[in-house]
Amino acid sequence: MPLGIQCMCIDTTDPSRLATFWQAALGWRRTHEEHDEVVLEPPMGSPQDGVAPDLLFLRVPEEKAGKNRLHLDLRPKEQAAEVARLESLGARRADVGQGADVSWVVMVDPDGNEFCVLQALEGED
Repeated sequence: MPLGIQCMCIDTTDPSRLATFWQAALGWRRTHEEHDEVVLEPPMGSPQDGVAPDLLFLRVPEEKAGKNRLHLDLRPKEQAAEVARLESLGARRADVGQGADVSWVVMVDPDGNEFCVLQALEGED
C-alpha cells in the first residue's frame, strides 16, 4: 500500500498570523480555518495541487524554542529578488552556522522557523 504525505504540521501560538505569512510567501490558498488551525494548499489547478503536502498550522501554548528539526527549502527563479520579497513580508535572514560560502540563504519566518531559499536550478528560465 503506497504511503503519501498529507500535510506538514507547524506549531504556532497564532495559526492565522503565521498562515498569512506563508500564504503570501507561497501564493497558496487557505482551505480551512478555525481558531486553533489553518490549512494552506497549493493554488487550485496548479501543478502542485493534490501533489504537494498541505501546510497545517496548529495552535500550541508555547513559543518556538531551539532550531527546527525539519525545514522547508524553497527554490525560486531569482534568489536575491525572492529573499528581498520574503523580507518585505516579515521574514529575516538567520545564521545557523551555515558559513559565508554557501549557495543558499537561511531565513526565519515571523515565528522564528528556519527555511532556506536556494538558487535557481541550472538552465531554468
